[in-house]
Amino acid sequence: MTLDAARSESEWLDEARLRILRGQWQEAQVTLERALTEYPGSKALRRAQAAALQQAGRKREAESLLQALLEHDPTDSASAFALARMLADQGRVAAAAAAIRRCLVGDAHRDDADLAIAAIELLDDCARKRDAAEVAAAAIAVHPDDARLHAYAGMLQIQLGNFELARRHYLFALEHDERAWEWHIPIGLSSTQRYCDHAHADFASFENGLRRGGLSDKARAELHFALGKAHDDVGRFGEAAQHFRDGNAILHRLTAWSRKAWRRATQARLAAAPFTHSAEAVAGFNPIFIVGVPRTGTTLLAELLSLPPGVCNRGELPWLANLATQPGLSGQPDSAALQRAATTYTARARRDDAGDAYWFIDKQPLNFRYLDLLFAMFPGARVIHCQRDARDTALSLWTQCFLEDVQGYSYDFDDIALVMHDCARLMTHWRKRFPDSIRSVRYEDLASDPDHVLATLAAWIDLPAAITGGNAPSPETAISSASLWQARQPVHTRSVNRAERYLPFVPELARWGDA
Repeated sequence: MTLDAARSESEWLDEARLRILRGQWQEAQVTLERALTEYPGSKALRRAQAAALQQAGRKREAESLLQALLEHDPTDSASAFALARMLADQGRVAAAAAAIRRCLVGDAHRDDADLAIAAIELLDDCARKRDAAEVAAAAIAVHPDDARLHAYAGMLQIQLGNFELARRHYLFALEHDERAWEWHIPIGLSSTQRYCDHAHADFASFENGLRRGGLSDKARAELHFALGKAHDDVGRFGEAAQHFRDGNAILHRLTAWSRKAWRRATQARLAAAPFTHSAEAVAGFNPIFIVGVPRTGTTLLAELLSLPPGVCNRGELPWLANLATQPGLSGQPDSAALQRAATTYTARARRDDAGDAYWFIDKQPLNFRYLDLLFAMFPGARVIHCQRDARDTALSLWTQCFLEDVQGYSYDFDDIALVMHDCARLMTHWRKRFPDSIRSVRYEDLASDPDHVLATLAAWIDLPAAITGGNAPSPETAISSASLWQARQPVHTRSVNRAERYLPFVPELARWGDA
């Protein structure tokens, strides 16, 4: 018996995976081919072979291999998930969702709640919120007492605008599992409505939550933000301010956000030489980027602009920021590198579920950091810079419990001031360089005269249909930003000059002068 023949399947897999991690695609393939002569029926080895092919850029072969595994065994969940992740990475999210849904059909995985949760998470990552919600509902029908499934269902339903259904799922989870207080549920509950009465049961529930023992600092901070929002709704601004202050103090201690790193990155962008090359336009893809300090109306504007046919709002995409960190796009990338980046971004923004959409909105506010790269990738792009009264913006940031590390500046007024200042510096810099491709919109104007603002922007972008402020987001639209409740309400001016109510309780706001 040879040494190779004596090796176990797991040993072959370990060697192949190590070679894949090292980027040794050819060596990994040789290893796997030898292993398959000993274990020809191994699904794990075939999946590793698909991974090596994918990493080597042979995506069609990798996909065919996984499809073959699934044709042999449609219930092979490991292969279905591997295929779905591969498809999603190419922007083929509808195909990815179909692969997951096919795998879950039938009785093979009926009793596997953990698999259902994995499917929900993957579908959610693919922005297939409705598919994920349907998987959650089917899993709950089989496991009605699983609080985890109810928590996921609540998270999805709130993004889909089904606020009462979200509440029922959230409350079930809190009532049936002690761990649910750590699952962002209080923040979710407080976002399902505008409170009208301090006697609402959520007030007592959140207060009781704060008195619980064993809560993490993160969960305790989220309870303070939930109570702050609830007190704000009913006009108890002093109580709201104290809860916001307590929540921010906790999260400021926990955040990994670095003022020094932010300053260094901003200075580097301001000092960078203009790009000397650019990509060619991508046929049928016209990107619209909505940028600015968060909480300046970016979500509302994106929802309203996406109402005409042919416009697709993709929400807050991470792709531009991810591309900006790639070594191949640093310094002075050539046209080929920029074209590859544009193609990658386009595939992930367009996806395979956009129908005949022609305009695509990316409303990641912090993209204001990368407009030089953006215009090098898409010279014909349109950028809309959302602005709002500085004091109202600072307060809105400080009263919002963000879950992303990139928003860690929002827990401290000095950090908020720095980010707002640097956004203004960068946007002034970009306007000088790209004067015809950037327009500004003030939140106050959008709230008070939405029809005029939208008509002006539509003419500039060349949208085919009229938009009015009376329109509302489609019930099919999922909203996952911090404004998921507000953006579904009729346009109003209640948040204009909001900071005036907090000045007696948050004196730090005076630094921004008169509103």
